[in-house]
Amino acid sequence: MDAPLTLARLLPEAASITVLTGAGISTDSGIPDFRGPQGVWTKDPSAEAMSTIGAYIADPQVRRRSWRARRDHPAWHAEPNAAHAALVELERAGRIRALITQNIDGLHQRAGSGAGTVIEIHGTMRDAVCLSCGLRTPMPEVLARVDAGEDDPLCVECGGIQKSATISFGQALEQDVLDAAITAARSCDLFLAVGTSLTVQPAAGLCLEAIEHGARLVIMNAEPTPYDGVADAVLRTPIGEALPRLARIALGTGR
Repeated sequence: MDAPLTLARLLPEAASITVLTGAGISTDSGIPDFRGPQGVWTKDPSAEAMSTIGAYIADPQVRRRSWRARRDHPAWHAEPNAAHAALVELERAGRIRALITQNIDGLHQRAGSGAGTVIEIHGTMRDAVCLSCGLRTPMPEVLARVDAGEDDPLCVECGGIQKSATISFGQALEQDVLDAAITAARSCDLFLAVGTSLTVQPAAGLCLEAIEHGARLVIMNAEPTPYDGVADAVLRTPIGEALPRLARIALGTGR
């Protein structure tokens, strides 16, 4: 398949594009991915325990390590990159149906994507939530307690365990968020998966939801994914180069 030629035909015709982004779109902003060759879990498999709800609840040491990692996360100082900006251009041109992201860094919103467009299917690192009473607190307030010497800050309301307002392995997605993502996948004419390994369900399954409801599937990822075989086009070009180019093709402003 000649992917650029295929995209040159598909993108200008797509009136309603739903995008699914993963960690790969933020690597140019200095935020490492998880499963790539230089990924966080590739280099340190033990780090995955911080994203597993059972280990997090059961092991205070995992929680202490998690709070240090949250405090030192590069997203606090990262800036949106050209790929984030390209999606903003498409949205402003009225071409984006929804932007579903597996990322928790908030860079899409900082780039200018609308709050009503972005669906944070795996939550956000910018808030903390109590696992007992559900109290939600801006993350900087909790991290200030970490800086002050609390290595496992508990909920100020009930004393329960707190974590980032993200979906860990073993946690169910929020149903209304998942429903919005499924609706967006089913109601587009082109589904664009960017920088995601498409190995984590149910997010990865949105590709099939889109295909089964008549959409074309385009995958842009450095490594092969389980859905490459059913995609209309697959690109391995670096995302920071490829996505701005795709936006220009879709908007008819260049190649």
